Amino acid sequence: MPAQDFQTLVAELEQRGWLRRVRVEVDPILEISEIADRTVKSGGPALLFERVRGSNIPVLINTFGTKQRMCHALGVDDFQQLADRVKALIKPEMPTTLLEKIKKLPQLIALGSLPPKIVRRGICQEIVHRDDADLTALPAIKCWPGDGDLTRNAYAHVTQAMRSAGGRDSDDALRQATNTSSKSAISVTEGSELAREYFGEAGFLNHGPETTGNATAGHPKSEIRDFKTPNLSELLPPRNDGRYLTLTNVFTKNPHTGERNIGMYRVQVLGPKLAAMHWHMHHDGARHFRMHRELGKRMPVAVSFGGPAVMPYAATCPLPPGIDECLFAGFLNGGAIELVPCVTQPEIEVPASAEIVVEGYIDPQDAPVIEGPFGDHTGFYSLADLYPRLHVTAITQRRNPIYPTTIVGKPPQEDFWLGKATERIFLPLLQTIIPDIIDYNLPTFGCFHNCAFVKIKKEYPYQARRVMSAIWGAGQMCFTKMIVVVDAHVNVQDENEVLFHMLANCDPRRDCVITDGPLDILDHASPGCGVGSKIGWDATRKWPAEGAVRTWPDELEMSPEIRELVTRRWKEYGL
Repeated sequence: MPAQDFQTLVAELEQRGWLRRVRVEVDPILEISEIADRTVKSGGPALLFERVRGSNIPVLINTFGTKQRMCHALGVDDFQQLADRVKALIKPEMPTTLLEKIKKLPQLIALGSLPPKIVRRGICQEIVHRDDADLTALPAIKCWPGDGDLTRNAYAHVTQAMRSAGGRDSDDALRQATNTSSKSAISVTEGSELAREYFGEAGFLNHGPETTGNATAGHPKSEIRDFKTPNLSELLPPRNDGRYLTLTNVFTKNPHTGERNIGMYRVQVLGPKLAAMHWHMHHDGARHFRMHRELGKRMPVAVSFGGPAVMPYAATCPLPPGIDECLFAGFLNGGAIELVPCVTQPEIEVPASAEIVVEGYIDPQDAPVIEGPFGDHTGFYSLADLYPRLHVTAITQRRNPIYPTTIVGKPPQEDFWLGKATERIFLPLLQTIIPDIIDYNLPTFGCFHNCAFVKIKKEYPYQARRVMSAIWGAGQMCFTKMIVVVDAHVNVQDENEVLFHMLANCDPRRDCVITDGPLDILDHASPGCGVGSKIGWDATRKWPAEGAVRTWPDELEMSPEIRELVTRRWKEYGL
């Protein structure tokens, strides 16, 4: 069974020799990241830093940095065990006899126990900081040298806003940012939702300081309500030393239905009670923010760390909107996740066994704040941009907590195994949408969204193209920039084997499909932010109906009898 809190997980990892304690003092600014980067790339242990400069809270990192540790956190020996459970859940065999129905009862009872359970108290609230809450007291790490450096890796509109706000009267700066010469330096298609609204052609900065509402492309002015018109200087972060909360569980709710969402979003520390919430327009947290903004209501938010060992993974799962990650966590956990209402944001519940919880709210009337840059999982910095302000109302914690964190960067990193778990566990779900798929692989170098290798049993012409289109229409798989489809005998987990068949079987003009659509916001190569082209390669054996096909030769393969003979005599050869 998975560990029910991170203190137990640490003890289990240490007992198995999978965790190393670092007892010398280390700096959360870059030093921890460099140590962790070297450790994860060498397949090393989880690291518990007991003495972190500037904080009395130990830091845990690289918790999930190997397949072995990721499986242990999920309570299984192999990801396939969970995939089999998912498959049984979505394709249950219906009992036909009384005996079969009786045998089915334990499974039905178990399913009924999976929804989260609300409790009155939790160890995450053993110590409560309200007025004395201080984000800067947490050992938040700076991951990469350019994190928070606004002199580089910033969108043009951010650079322009900083120049316009610096050292001038705010009204004059606003006029300067809206005149013709300034607009030419600001892209209206780049950046976050808020950046497009503030700096885009339909944004209020281009309507002058007298505007009280806001409109953006596709959103009539009446739908975007009650924005305060900021001075450009208000967009500047009061503090920006590049420190981030990373291995987060960010809890939000749909204000109409009360449906819960948990996402793993980065949060930049900007002061004792101020942070920047980074989420992309495709994320459920951003969708909840838009709903609160349309209602003109403050949005309660909680950021928890730790809790049941399955929670960090559950927060990264690509579940459909409206599916509670806590319910899925209960499925992974083998029992309900206990949640406790927040102290100052009681609409939001968090894991009762969490190590630390940051409570707060986002006010939709606030001006956004410049967040970033941040060294991301793509191996490049994501550019500084405008994101919502998170106001901290309380920080609660258990006694003697551990602060879990992670770094992302050039793969492989710890997040690779979170992604690989999703690849394996969600294969049965993907197969319900696209039954043609036998297996798939999201290779390390693809950074999750850039590449997918897909295996099918080919039964008709252009089947590979149908599968590509289906993948580009399947939830977050829509961001996949390159798809390679191969035949059933190809091992998609062997990347060299896939590339061999791709180069051997493909004619670019006949077998390449290029289309346009949404892309990962972090894809800096795309011509537009979050949109661009994708490519599909049909690397299957071609059929006559698929265009000009010459005589197709047989692939080299040794006879089974000789393979068996050589295997049997191998020791005789003295090799």
